[in-house]
Amino acid sequence: MVVMFDLPVVEKAERKAATDFRKTLLDQGFEMAQFSVYMRFCTSQAQADTYSKRVEEALPDGGKVNILTFTDKQYERIVTF
Repeated sequence: MVVMFDLPVVEKAERKAATDFRKTLLDQGFEMAQFSVYMRFCTSQAQADTYSKRVEEALPDGGKVNILTFTDKQYERIVTF
Protein backbone atom coordinates (compact mmCIF):
# COMPACT_ATOMS: atom_id res chain seq x y z
CA MET A 1 0.00 0.00 0.00
CA VAL A 2 1.07 3.56 -0.63
CA VAL A 3 0.26 6.58 1.54
CA MET A 4 0.64 9.93 -0.20
CA PHE A 5 0.03 13.18 1.61
CA ASP A 6 0.20 16.93 1.39
CA LEU A 7 0.04 18.48 4.84
CA PRO A 8 0.18 22.13 5.88
CA VAL A 9 3.55 23.16 7.32
CA VAL A 10 3.28 26.95 7.62
CA GLU A 11 2.85 27.17 11.38
CA LYS A 12 5.17 25.51 13.89
CA ALA A 13 2.33 23.32 15.21
CA GLU A 14 1.54 22.18 11.63
CA ARG A 15 5.18 21.23 11.03
CA LYS A 16 5.21 19.23 14.26
CA ALA A 17 1.96 17.46 13.32
CA ALA A 18 3.36 16.59 9.87
CA THR A 19 6.59 15.28 11.40
CA ASP A 20 4.66 13.23 13.96
CA PHE A 21 2.53 11.76 11.15
CA ARG A 22 5.65 10.74 9.19
CA LYS A 23 7.18 9.19 12.31
CA THR A 24 3.97 7.25 12.94
CA LEU A 25 4.14 5.82 9.43
CA LEU A 26 7.75 4.76 9.98
CA ASP A 27 6.84 3.19 13.34
CA GLN A 28 4.12 1.17 11.56
CA GLY A 29 6.64 -0.29 9.12
CA PHE A 30 6.22 2.08 6.19
CA GLU A 31 9.28 3.06 4.16
CA MET A 32 9.77 6.48 2.63
CA ALA A 33 9.65 6.37 -1.18
CA GLN A 34 9.62 10.17 -1.47
CA PHE A 35 9.25 12.85 1.18
CA SER A 36 5.44 12.66 1.24
CA VAL A 37 5.05 9.15 -0.18
CA TYR A 38 5.39 6.10 2.05
CA MET A 39 5.01 2.42 1.12
CA ARG A 40 4.35 -0.75 3.06
CA PHE A 41 3.95 -4.37 1.94
CA CYS A 42 0.75 -6.03 3.14
CA THR A 43 0.11 -9.76 2.86
CA SER A 44 -3.66 -9.47 2.48
CA GLN A 45 -6.50 -7.02 1.93
CA ALA A 46 -7.45 -7.47 5.59
CA GLN A 47 -3.97 -6.34 6.66
CA ALA A 48 -4.16 -3.37 4.26
CA ASP A 49 -7.52 -2.42 5.78
CA THR A 50 -6.01 -2.58 9.27
CA TYR A 51 -3.16 -0.26 8.28
CA SER A 52 -5.57 2.08 6.51
CA LYS A 53 -7.47 2.47 9.78
CA ARG A 54 -4.22 3.08 11.67
CA VAL A 55 -3.25 5.79 9.18
CA GLU A 56 -6.69 7.35 9.53
CA GLU A 57 -6.32 7.42 13.33
CA ALA A 58 -2.97 9.22 13.00
CA LEU A 59 -4.18 11.93 10.59
CA PRO A 60 -3.31 15.48 11.57
CA ASP A 61 -5.77 18.32 11.03
CA GLY A 62 -5.80 19.79 7.54
CA GLY A 63 -4.10 18.62 4.41
CA LYS A 64 -4.89 15.70 2.18
CA VAL A 65 -3.95 12.03 2.50
CA ASN A 66 -4.51 9.35 -0.15
CA ILE A 67 -4.00 5.62 0.30
CA LEU A 68 -3.51 3.31 -2.67
CA THR A 69 -3.42 -0.46 -2.58
CA PHE A 70 -2.28 -2.62 -5.47
CA THR A 71 -1.12 -6.14 -6.23
CA ASP A 72 2.40 -7.54 -6.38
CA LYS A 73 2.23 -7.62 -10.18
CA GLN A 74 1.24 -3.96 -10.33
CA TYR A 75 4.08 -3.10 -7.92
CA GLU A 76 6.56 -4.92 -10.15
CA ARG A 77 5.60 -2.62 -13.04
CA ILE A 78 6.66 0.56 -11.22
CA VAL A 79 9.31 2.43 -13.20
CA THR A 80 11.69 4.50 -11.08
CA PHE A 81 14.28 6.96 -12.39
